[in-house]
Amino acid sequence: MICPKCKAEYREGFYKCADCGIDLVAELPLEAAPEAIFKDPVEVFSTYQQSEIAFVKSILESEGIPYFFQGDSSLLISAAGAYARLFVDAKDADRIRELLHELELSVPESENI
Repeated sequence: MICPKCKAEYREGFYKCADCGIDLVAELPLEAAPEAIFKDPVEVFSTYQQSEIAFVKSILESEGIPYFFQGDSSLLISAAGAYARLFVDAKDADRIRELLHELELSVPESENI
């Protein structure tokens, strides 16, 4: 069982997220593509570390910066060894790269989708 909000995983028999208080689901819905969210999506960060994903999300949310993490499910990362990729609109990319650089997180070169 998985929380659709915070993506925390629970064993069978649990029905509500202890942190969010919302109903758990058996599987997460398919993610929208970044193109559906941003006019000009740019990948600015990728990682396979859940702690980095949570940290970056908290920073972006506190700054009020819209973002999209593709593949940030712990199931995908741990089972498949996939990377989570952070997308933002091109107009915000430089600001976010500066933030990530200040936080000493690596940032890929500018790439448009």
